[in-house]
Formats: sequence, C-alpha cells, structure tokens
Amino acid sequence: MEYYDLTTVALNCLYSIERVLVGVLMATVFGISIGLLRSMLPRKVKGNKLIKLLFEAPKFPPPIAWIPFVILFFGIGEISAYVIVFIGAFSPIFTSTYEGAESVPMVIRNIARGMEIKGLRYLWKIIFPAALPQIFTGIRVGVGMGWMSVIAAEMISGQSGLGYSIQINRLNMQYDLMTVDIVLIGLIGFLLFETIVFLQKKIIPWHEVTM
Repeated sequence: MEYYDLTTVALNCLYSIERVLVGVLMATVFGISIGLLRSMLPRKVKGNKLIKLLFEAPKFPPPIAWIPFVILFFGIGEISAYVIVFIGAFSPIFTSTYEGAESVPMVIRNIARGMEIKGLRYLWKIIFPAALPQIFTGIRVGVGMGWMSVIAAEMISGQSGLGYSIQINRLNMQYDLMTVDIVLIGLIGFLLFETIVFLQKKIIPWHEVTM
C-alpha cells in the first residue's frame, strides 16, 4: 500500500472543512433570516400555490445538479465551492426555520401581541427562540448536505480537498488511498454533526435532542 504524505492529508481535510464551514455559515444566516421573514407573510400569501411553488421547488434538484451553472457564473475556485455548499445546506435550514416559526403556539403569539411586541423585535424575541429546536434540526441536516455537496464539488471541479483527492486516486487506480479518503470523509462528517449537537445542547439545554 502506498501511504499518504501526512501534510497532504491534513491540508486536504482542512480545505474541505473550511469550505463547508463557510458555506454552512452563509446558509444558516440566510436560511434563518428568510425562513423567519416568510413566516411573517400574510396567511393568504403563505397559502398561495404560486408562492409555495417559488419557495419549495428549488429545494428538490440535488446540489450536484447546480455545479455546472455555478462554475459557469463563478468559475473554478473557492467561491464556487462555497456556493455549492450553500445550495446544499440552505434548503433544510430555511424549511426547518419556517416550519419552526409556524409551529409557535398561538398562546405565545397572543401574549406577544398583548405586550405590543411587533416587527423585527417580535421575530427576534418571540418567534426565533421558540423555533430554535427545529432550526437546529435543519442545521444538522444542512451540515450533512453541505459536507456531501463539497465533496461532490471537489470531485468534479476541485483542485484540492478530499473530493479532489478521491478523483486523483481513482485516476491513478490507487483504491487503497481512496478508501482512506472515504474513511476520513465519514469521520469528519460525524464530528461536524456531533459539533452541532453539542452546540444545540449548550444553547438550548432545556430541549432534548432527538435523532
């Protein structure tokens, strides 16, 4: 078996982790913000089939299907990797945020109205904390989707990272080294997921994490 240069292994891991963290962070900010704002739309607008189509349809194409368009617009490089991760992570975070906001009990909403809490303060102080458990569920799924997306992007158009390493080892028929890459992908993906679970327990300790 031909062994990796450990520096190369470490760099490939760090490149992939950095890309997924940046992409998921962007997806978290935009997903939560847009999900909360969508929940504030009038009920008739939220129930409109065309509005639902516009919000829901983009989540069904797999992230890998967007790679040619992302490369066309952003070229081959770091920005493209961030965008692919963003696409993969955004939908579950956005959907979970919206569903979490919609599931806030009416009694809490009525109390907020009685205290004249409105607008952005209403979103931040009332809806956001109440929706946090489902938001974290979306982030956990988003991290998984983002991690798979960045590996796929690196395999197709990357110049570094674990996905790129898999492709190089495949072309060189070094299947033993491919196996090492796959093991590392699984291990890092697990650690990323567990990190989100840890953060959830710290931020909302009153809510039991169910998986």
